[in-house]
Amino acid sequence: MEPNAPRESGHRPSARTLPRARPLLQAAVLGLAFTLAAALSLGCSPSEADFAPRAAGVAAPEPSASALRVIFLGDSLTAGLGLPEGDAYPALIENRLLDEGYDVEVVNAGVSGDTTAGGLARLDWLLDQGPEVLVVGLGANDGLRGLPLDGMEDNLRQIVERGRDGGARVLLLGMKIPPSQGLDYAARFEEIYPELASELDVPLVPFLLEDVAARPALNMPDRIHPNSRGHRRIAATVYPFVEDLVDGLR
Repeated sequence: MEPNAPRESGHRPSARTLPRARPLLQAAVLGLAFTLAAALSLGCSPSEADFAPRAAGVAAPEPSASALRVIFLGDSLTAGLGLPEGDAYPALIENRLLDEGYDVEVVNAGVSGDTTAGGLARLDWLLDQGPEVLVVGLGANDGLRGLPLDGMEDNLRQIVERGRDGGARVLLLGMKIPPSQGLDYAARFEEIYPELASELDVPLVPFLLEDVAARPALNMPDRIHPNSRGHRRIAATVYPFVEDLVDGLR
């Protein structure tokens, strides 16, 4: 060793002290990864702004002859009462699916005033069209009219079972009603949807009008039917469930 060479510092980390730092570094990296993943997940969730109707003169992609058919079976909430056809949430969901590259054709089979019994009565005609996906959004009128809930539950069960037996993947849209028929009636009404979804093993949108019901800015003056902006919010709620079913069929 040279006479003037500096002595080695006694504070150099040993081989035994280095591994202790690794868990801290790994924890920091994992924490950053989870934070980024959460941010990306939130960023990918559709919002109301993603479902604006197409501007006049802007042509939508055309589905092919072999496109997957998605039928929305519902009432005035699905039909888009008082709105242009293109503003109703089924049309907005179709636009988004086509823009995302899915080859689909959406049929809006919403009929204003329809009940679960009415939907069941016209189900065979709809199934004859060969849908790969059937979205069931019925029951609101049963509840608002105070119809027997046992009958409503049985009608929905038959619709789901027959739709599935006909080769369609079924999505059930949950509903809630105000307590105009009594608190017990409203509570039992709401319970029917998750119970059926669990019993029949089908996906469920917990509440079709999530973040729309009772919000004047998103509803028409009757405070029952969503306006155009309300339908965009509904489309954002329902779209991930429909996309999941469609994506599984590609």
